[in-house]
Amino acid sequence: MSESTALTDISGDYTLDVSHSRLGFVARHAVVTKVRGQFAEWSAEAHIDAANPSASSVRLTINPASVSTGSADRDGHLVSPDFFDVEQFPEWTFVSTDVRRDGDDEWIITGDLTIKGITKPVTIEFEENGSAKDPFGNVRVGFEGDVTVNRKDWDLTWNAALETGGVLVSEKIKLEFDISAIKNA
Repeated sequence: MSESTALTDISGDYTLDVSHSRLGFVARHAVVTKVRGQFAEWSAEAHIDAANPSASSVRLTINPASVSTGSADRDGHLVSPDFFDVEQFPEWTFVSTDVRRDGDDEWIITGDLTIKGITKPVTIEFEENGSAKDPFGNVRVGFEGDVTVNRKDWDLTWNAALETGGVLVSEKIKLEFDISAIKNA
């Protein structure tokens, strides 16, 4: 199969396979370690146009109340008004505004990320991991990407000073995306 045929083959409309995907984050805690978390409830739809990437689009919806960091106390604090304030802001979204390619397997997606009613542009670089037909006849595509953001840009400002200097929670948060999507019939 030629390279141009392979690129055209993945074009189409896709739905996220949540059971084989991960939307996670990493934050520094107390300056000395990293805490990882993820969201259990989220969905995404995408239109991929491999021949004309600017015609591609992505829409992601996240339920921030579904956060899981491995600590019930920490998760409870994250969903509180100190951080996510999920009662007032039960949904976050990412809507692409620009999609482009850099080489054969790099996709650069810029979009509007809305958290707590605040919308800011974010650019995420994704590596295309390939495509395959699964045993059930579904065409799947895989992507991995990440971006580092400043949580204060979305009014996620709670923190505590450490006696030894520094703060309890880093301002910089790394968002991680491991995506498996299934082509719509």
